[in-house]
Amino acid sequence: MQKLEQVYEGKAKKVFKTDDPELFIVDYKDDATAFNGLKKGTIKGKGVINNQMSNRLMEMLAKKGIPTHFVEELSERETLVKKVSIVPLEVIVRNIAAGSFSKHYGVEEGIKFDEPVLEFSYKNDDLGDPLLNTSHALALKVATKEEIDTIKKYALAVNEALKEFWAKCGVTLVDFKIEFGRTSDGTIILADEISPDTCRLWDSETGEKLDKDRFRRDLGGVEEAYEEVMKRLLNNN
Repeated sequence: MQKLEQVYEGKAKKVFKTDDPELFIVDYKDDATAFNGLKKGTIKGKGVINNQMSNRLMEMLAKKGIPTHFVEELSERETLVKKVSIVPLEVIVRNIAAGSFSKHYGVEEGIKFDEPVLEFSYKNDDLGDPLLNTSHALALKVATKEEIDTIKKYALAVNEALKEFWAKCGVTLVDFKIEFGRTSDGTIILADEISPDTCRLWDSETGEKLDKDRFRRDLGGVEEAYEEVMKRLLNNN
C-alpha cells in the first residue's frame, strides 16, 4: 500500500492518502495536548502504544458486531483504515463521575452511576467543543435521527465490551470518548482511536490513574502509566 500526500494533521495523528481512494494511513504521534490544546507536551512512546492498543481493541469490538475503520496494522505507529467522513460529534460515555462531569455538576470524583451517562459534544475546537443534545445535533444537521440512534446504540455496546475487557486486566473503565464516521456509502462506523488518550482507566485495586489525566494534572509517571496499561492489555489479549 503506497503512502501518498498528507491530508490531515491533528493533535495526536497524521492522515495520509494511499493509492486506494477508500483507504487512508494513520500515523500516531507522541505529541500530547490537553484543555483544547492549551497545554502541550510530549509523551515518549505514546504513539506506538495508542496505535497498537486502539487496533487490538477495535479488532475485539468488530468481533462483537461493532463496525470499525480498522483494516490492518502496518507498523508500530501506522495503521491502514477505511476512509470516512467524521461525524462532528464527540461521543462520551461515563460509568463513574470524573473530569469535566465532576467539575460541571459539582459531583465528587469516583461516584459510580447506576447506568452509563451518554453525552455529545460538538466537535469544534474554536467553540470549545460545547455539550449538545440530540435536538441540537439535528438543528445543526451534523447527523440524522437514524444516525444518532445508531451512534448511541454502538456507543453503549462499546462501553459494555470495554468494561468487560478492562475488568479482566484489573482496570476500571471510568469514561471514554469515541468518534464515528461515514463511509462512502453512508454507513456509520467507529473511527478515531481508543487509548489512554481517550479513556479514563483506573487501577481496580488502588484507583491509580493509568491514562492522560497524569499529563493533564501533572501527576508524573505518564509514560509508565501508558506502558502499564499496554502490558495489561497484551497479557489479556
